[in-house]
Amino acid sequence: MTPELRDGDGHAALKRVALIVALLNLGYFGVEATVAAMIASVALFADSVDFLEDATVNLLVMVALGWSAARRKWVGMALAGLLLVPGIAALWTAADKLLSASATVPDAVPLTLTGLGALAVNATAALLLARVRHHGGSLGLAAFLTARNDVIANLAIIAAGFATAATQSIWPDLVVGIGIALLNLGAAHEVYEAAIEPGELRA
Repeated sequence: MTPELRDGDGHAALKRVALIVALLNLGYFGVEATVAAMIASVALFADSVDFLEDATVNLLVMVALGWSAARRKWVGMALAGLLLVPGIAALWTAADKLLSASATVPDAVPLTLTGLGALAVNATAALLLARVRHHGGSLGLAAFLTARNDVIANLAIIAAGFATAATQSIWPDLVVGIGIALLNLGAAHEVYEAAIEPGELRA
């Protein structure tokens, strides 16, 4: 089998996985955003925006894989910027909550349960994308990193749920929300570095 054909098969596999992951993310975005609004959770809000961003990333991956390698490079760089969106949203929401005179402590039970559901969705996505992350240059890497980071974030959300139950404080939720922002900053840097590497033009 020629390298070109192997690349073509890899791109087709990445497209299939990207579609599945995009649908999973769109579905759980609605669930998490609703719960976040109900219990005033910064961490869940940041993570729900992240689900929407992940769906967008995977849909863009599907489209961009049909383009030339040079154009994929520019899309990879754009995706690096897109990874910053959840972080900015989380920081904005955290600042708003800190400045509020009557900040609400989120209900620990729905916070924890929603985090568990998000963990199941993102772990599934990460496992699927891990097999195809080396295809499509920075595009495959961007899709995988978003799912991997979400697994880490979801574990932190679950921990925040237990900490909130124990302390009845707004701080566990706030700290996790800010942590999600920092995690996405690191992912954006990794994707940007992958996009500008000379090898990306041959991906």
